[in-house]
Amino acid sequence: MSTGTAGTAGGGDGRPIVIVGASLGGAKAAEALRAAGYRGGVVLIGDEHERPYERPPLSKGYLLGKTPREKIYVHPPQWYAEHDVTLRLGTAVVAVDPAAHTVRLADDGRIEYAKLLLTTGSVPRRLPVPGAEQEGVLYLRRVDDCDRIKAALRPGARVVVIGAGWIGLETAAAARTAGAEVTVLEAAELPLLRVLGREVAQVFADLHRDHGVELRFDVRVEELTGEGGRVTGVRLADGATVPADVVIVGIGIAPDTALAEAAGLTVDNGIKTDEHLRTSDPDVYAAGDAANAYHPLFGRHLRVEHWANALNQPQTAARAMLGEDAVHDRVPYFFTDQYDLGMEYTGYVEPGGYDGVVFRGDVRANEFIAFWLKDGRVLAGMNMNIWDVTDPIRELIVSKRVVDPDRLTDPNVALGEV
Repeated sequence: MSTGTAGTAGGGDGRPIVIVGASLGGAKAAEALRAAGYRGGVVLIGDEHERPYERPPLSKGYLLGKTPREKIYVHPPQWYAEHDVTLRLGTAVVAVDPAAHTVRLADDGRIEYAKLLLTTGSVPRRLPVPGAEQEGVLYLRRVDDCDRIKAALRPGARVVVIGAGWIGLETAAAARTAGAEVTVLEAAELPLLRVLGREVAQVFADLHRDHGVELRFDVRVEELTGEGGRVTGVRLADGATVPADVVIVGIGIAPDTALAEAAGLTVDNGIKTDEHLRTSDPDVYAAGDAANAYHPLFGRHLRVEHWANALNQPQTAARAMLGEDAVHDRVPYFFTDQYDLGMEYTGYVEPGGYDGVVFRGDVRANEFIAFWLKDGRVLAGMNMNIWDVTDPIRELIVSKRVVDPDRLTDPNVALGEV
């Protein structure tokens, strides 16, 4: 795209492109606009006082003390001025007016926009039981949350994690690595059961038990007990109480759609967009956790709560705002690190939407690839402690070809030849 076209699209009338959400997604959108040659104004607004940072380190390297704080940021501090991006931190957007093409700030200031991108992300689901507001009950979403959890993870501390999803398991692993005594409470029969299915969920249950985590499944939390305003335990529906010095709640997140709903945009499990990340208003786009985007490969809308979406979707949105026919069609991807296990997952499978799971490699040694199949086709693949296979897994998914399960599970057959 020529510089002239970029300068005209999105802001040729003097109004800037405004990005609400100074997150990884927001920062990457600003970067993509400048990389495409767009010369108009770019305003990036966030309610946190930290400049945009990445969230995966908050439950991995930074939480473990292995990643220095400076490494979590998307750009160095001088990048925004050097690229003529107006970064407004500690600033809450309280309303969007699509008809007037304005956003209203908490101080009642207004900013006009030519195009608007919402990268508002998501918010942790709160635990709806008595005692949940006490001191020592922690959630993990922002860097300040991570700092509070890090301070609580010390040898001998009694840490109770409520929820055995990705955040729950990663914080449990960090707590055990720090020497804490850890109990994980989960309403389902196994961790990650809805996401991975029984076959692979058992692998994560075994992993945490092998590292000394007490796992309690099929439990319901009734109350968080406390003394002097500080949490002391978790009371379960069966009457048992699990002692706790700190409780980490990881029961999922919800897309932050309040601004979009109030503005009259279509919202359905997130801000609904087309494959160009365009919302029901032609001058408003959405990306990241908050976006429920149409995916042409899967023929349906998907809202994916993972780092790769926040990294890649904004590039599509930026190019689309500048008039390109840009389409987001990347296969979903995410990763986790727990103890000595590293895992990458590529693809998308609805709960129960597969015929079976087959394995290539040594499951007992946690060195394998799992494939989710339906009608003989690969829907998703997860590689554990095996690397450099995401590209061939992605090709299997995109090709939609019927595979031979025997060749798929044979480590002597290249994935491209199954």
